[in-house]
Amino acid sequence: AHELEAGGVPLLPRIMSEWAHARTGIDIHPGATIGERFFIDHGTGVVIGETTVIGDGVKLYQGVTLGALSFPKDERGRLIRGLRRHPRIGDGVVIYGGATILGDITIGDGAVIGGNVWLTQSVPPRTKVVHHPQNARMMPAGGAGGRAPGGAVSAGETGPAPREGLVPEGGAGDPPSGGPAPERA
Repeated sequence: AHELEAGGVPLLPRIMSEWAHARTGIDIHPGATIGERFFIDHGTGVVIGETTVIGDGVKLYQGVTLGALSFPKDERGRLIRGLRRHPRIGDGVVIYGGATILGDITIGDGAVIGGNVWLTQSVPPRTKVVHHPQNARMMPAGGAGGRAPGGAVSAGETGPAPREGLVPEGGAGDPPSGGPAPERA
């Protein structure tokens, strides 16, 4: 489908991708460019947008979206088409289940994107991005045991809740500009 799309064949590439989507649950736009040794594990719900570029040796897991933000508009409010709107995924990247990566951003070579992460900013090479819900609570299995009402373990009992952040391989470094403080893995 990609070769037909690149060759300017109308409609047929989209029909082919819709046929594959109906049988696999994986939606890959025929305009996407995909490198060698690309692997999707448990692919249901994977969406790969039109201008996405995926490097070599990339692994995706279920429910990953490589999508776009809204079309930009010109001074008269009309949609501007034909611009890059989807991410570039470097070589050797692993993206775990439920991750959503939106916009014309770059995920650097060797990066690891954790499950359920939402990204709209570029990620440097060899960086882990993790997500820890701020309001996650643990409930003791056998009752409240003198804890907070409803048996919830308060943040004070387990330490501060970790935040989503970028973690360079080998430990935390300086926080990315405009992003959350990194944390140690």
